[in-house]
Amino acid sequence: MATVKRFEDLVCWQRSRELTREVYSAFKANPDRGLKDQIQRASVSVMSNIAEGFESGTKQEFLNYLYIAKASAGEVRSQLYVASDVGYLNIETFKSLKSLAEECSKLISSFIKSLKRSDVRGLQYKREQKEDPYKVFLREKHPEHYKKLYPSG
Repeated sequence: MATVKRFEDLVCWQRSRELTREVYSAFKANPDRGLKDQIQRASVSVMSNIAEGFESGTKQEFLNYLYIAKASAGEVRSQLYVASDVGYLNIETFKSLKSLAEECSKLISSFIKSLKRSDVRGLQYKREQKEDPYKVFLREKHPEHYKKLYPSG
């Protein structure tokens, strides 16, 4: 399994970005500023918490952010029902957005399960290989000795 280097590569983030874009589009002209603001914020919260968790540094923090992102996807679904019930959304738009929000929840859940089983601990625990300070000193101050001691490097 390849290591993901950027949150933008995560499928759950990509789909949550799509959810956010579609929510903004569907509610662009909606006159109910309260509901519009709340559902847009909840959709942004899904993708933002995935990104923030990825960048957090530890596996446990990442899992916590993923749970928050999943909860926000549930909040979007709940608000979609409100929008549908009061006539702000037609049935096709409601079904499409609800399906996308459900997909985000499922992808996040699947990712949570995978991450829990993983040996990955997070960047905070990753040890970086540092070059031997003696080698650096020799190479910079006494290159002739360095070449004798380390002919290949």
